[in-house]
Amino acid sequence: MHFAACFWCKLKPVMSSEQTGRHFTVAVFVVWEGKVLLHLHRKLGMWLPPGGHIEKNELPDEAAVREVLEETGIRVRLVGERREDVEDPVQLHRPAGVQLNNIGPGHQHIDLIYFARPTGPTEMHPNYNEDKVGWYGPEDWNKMTVNAEVMGWCERALSAVRAYSGKREVQSSRLRTFSHRRLATGQGPKS
Repeated sequence: MHFAACFWCKLKPVMSSEQTGRHFTVAVFVVWEGKVLLHLHRKLGMWLPPGGHIEKNELPDEAAVREVLEETGIRVRLVGERREDVEDPVQLHRPAGVQLNNIGPGHQHIDLIYFARPTGPTEMHPNYNEDKVGWYGPEDWNKMTVNAEVMGWCERALSAVRAYSGKREVQSSRLRTFSHRRLATGQGPKS
């Protein structure tokens, strides 16, 4: 058994939702073409990214992707740090942030903040019109009265996804250059 597994087993009774009123949740700031996917939360009357509770036996990465799909119809891929050189134990994306939200008396959310990009169509389905789900850029946020906390995460998401995209392009360029050199020197794949 891994040390981490033992550590979490010991914490489980302390972290139980029934005992503490704390729930693990995800919030996902999805970036596309310089805009962030937001919706007007009906109950709270405020602009938020897609997100919600992590279900029993669900990994945080799975919850993040599921919540975006359920609330907006958009399929996404999480962006950010995740080891890809290890298969066991399974490597999860490191959240961009973790915060404790006081929801009400005795009710708190431990919110894992993720950044993501769409992997398919980005058009909004009419089913989501009531929640005003859409792609909103910095020029829209003040008019929409997006609060400072959400606006700060939107800005970080735009910056992080832009940096991630640039890093991926550099890696792809290096890989293409390396492959071309191998082919030019006769070290490429043989038919």
